[in-house]
Amino acid sequence: MNPLLIQQAAAEAAGAQQYPPATLYVVATPIGNLADLSLRAIHLLGRVDAVACEDTRVTAGLLHHLGLDRPLIAVHEHNEAQAAAQIVQRLQAGERIAYASDAGTPAVSDPGARLVAAVQAAGLRVMPLPGPSAVLTALSAAGDTQARGFRFLGFLSPKAQAREREIQALAAAADEAQVLFEAPHRIEALVAALAAALPTRRLTLARELSKQFETLVTGPLAELPAWLAADPNRLRGEFVLVLHAEPAAEAAADALPAEALRLLDLLLRELPLKQAAALSAEAHGLPRKALYAAALARRGPG
Repeated sequence: MNPLLIQQAAAEAAGAQQYPPATLYVVATPIGNLADLSLRAIHLLGRVDAVACEDTRVTAGLLHHLGLDRPLIAVHEHNEAQAAAQIVQRLQAGERIAYASDAGTPAVSDPGARLVAAVQAAGLRVMPLPGPSAVLTALSAAGDTQARGFRFLGFLSPKAQAREREIQALAAAADEAQVLFEAPHRIEALVAALAAALPTRRLTLARELSKQFETLVTGPLAELPAWLAADPNRLRGEFVLVLHAEPAAEAAADALPAEALRLLDLLLRELPLKQAAALSAEAHGLPRKALYAAALARRGPG
């Protein structure tokens, strides 16, 4: 589309809104599909005095696509504190400045939070322009009917021991959906570790969201390592993972396998209730809540 026509459409849609000076505008940018950039964001980017950004090359490309040319200020994880002081001074002089990370909503596993905090601490205004978010996009397609809210955790540790501790914490928060990011060269290791710890939990694996080769698959974690290994193309791109909440425990003990209940009875003779339920659940790949409910029923009051 002609950049002039894009700018005209943006002005018609958003030109009547207020864009006060001395304001930092936090702008969400596309996570893959340029058509997802809002008309309001396009109009704002054409009005600001400068655009602060995570990578000037990425943002310069976006502005070029829109037919815009604005001064750029690099604000990334290595210089955010120093750059924030410069931006605060410019805002105090009455400028309008936008901030955009490379893709998606700033300060969600991207730089931006320190800049926003510095601007707020200086008594200046911050105005968010909502838009694309890989976290919310993946959640909207996960179909997790059991979750009572969600947590965003970003990237887990690349170190095996630290990652194992983090996965144990994921297992403990069983009533929430939990959203993770992962890089292509580590996706197999992460899914394998999750499958080993939580084989029956469901996972939505989203790859290349909003791009040409977007892929979403949902299933029990035990099945997903084989799905990834079946096609090398499935290991390419950026990944968002939604670990679904654990299903509610079955009310009736006879819904559980007999061997799981036999092991539970043996463990209850020697161990605390919670630990016995967890070990039996792990041994048979069953939801911990189901075994915990069965343990409560077996032990009885007191």
